[in-house]
Amino acid sequence: MGPSTRSPTHPPKSYRPAWWLPDPHTATLWGRLGRREPRLALHTERWDTPDGDFVELVRQEGAHGATSPRLLLFHGLEGGAHSHYARAMFREARARGWAADLLLFRTCGSEPNRLARSYHSGETSDPRWVVEQIVQAYPEAPLGLVGVSLGGNVLCKLLGENGDDLPPEVRGAVAMSVPFDLAAASRHIGRGFGAVYEKFFLKSLIPKALAKIARHPELASLHTVARARTLWEFDDAFTAPLHGFADAADYYARASSLPFLPGIRRPTLLLSAVDDPFLPPAVLDRVRAAVQGVAAVELEFPARGGHVGFTSYTRPWRPWYYGEWRAAEFLASRFDQRNGPVDPQAP
Repeated sequence: MGPSTRSPTHPPKSYRPAWWLPDPHTATLWGRLGRREPRLALHTERWDTPDGDFVELVRQEGAHGATSPRLLLFHGLEGGAHSHYARAMFREARARGWAADLLLFRTCGSEPNRLARSYHSGETSDPRWVVEQIVQAYPEAPLGLVGVSLGGNVLCKLLGENGDDLPPEVRGAVAMSVPFDLAAASRHIGRGFGAVYEKFFLKSLIPKALAKIARHPELASLHTVARARTLWEFDDAFTAPLHGFADAADYYARASSLPFLPGIRRPTLLLSAVDDPFLPPAVLDRVRAAVQGVAAVELEFPARGGHVGFTSYTRPWRPWYYGEWRAAEFLASRFDQRNGPVDPQAP
């Protein structure tokens, strides 16, 4: 049995990093190695996409049927329903009576997708289409969007690209531990102990890439991805050419969410730790500059927390996880179950 996942009876209103996770790497790895989230009753649905492919959604019903507030979660690199933050957001949603959906990006579901394409940090067409489908199916339910790591970059880009054109049911968004500058993040992650994370991701990315090449002979020229030893090399050999980019540098430049932040018009919380080992701290200064004067965006950049960590409380045997609680609190302030639709720009 791991530590309790129950929140304190009266959770603190501010984040205090756990003293027993003293550095960025322990704060980051605790989520994968130390957290124990309860198993919940979830089900998975396959949705055929307009281009002849499919995506999968992991779903949880709300306490009030079709009118329950809803969350839509976008996961990180090689994430899914197994990810600690996904299980935590489902738990947080259930405790509040909300419905929740996790979009499994293409190649991250139960079986390979059909087409010669995958997912990447700037791919927003599937998320936008899924948002539209959910809004059509639940027109009386307010919808909140949550993106984590790569999924947070996708979310920020989606918000900035669409501005006021998102459906009014989308009341707010939270993006956590976002790699706002993909080139800077790709160069940074492999330094020092960070090489452990890089190798972890490549361990699943490369076999999946080779399997896709084997199913699509027209991709044979991408087989050099087998020699990739860094994420930059992987994206240069596979992600970029597969999705129409000239190379990794072009992909990173066009897919990074940082240039899109000024276009955000829905209430959005950006939650990142300055000590995130996946991103140079200086990038957060550029984020601050980019959203200066953008009324819809709220920043929360604590000094400590690691990557998708944010473990708090003083007792190691009873930790409190601030990230998902803060995300839900932010969205709850935008949901109004009593008075019907609300102005998404309202304070």
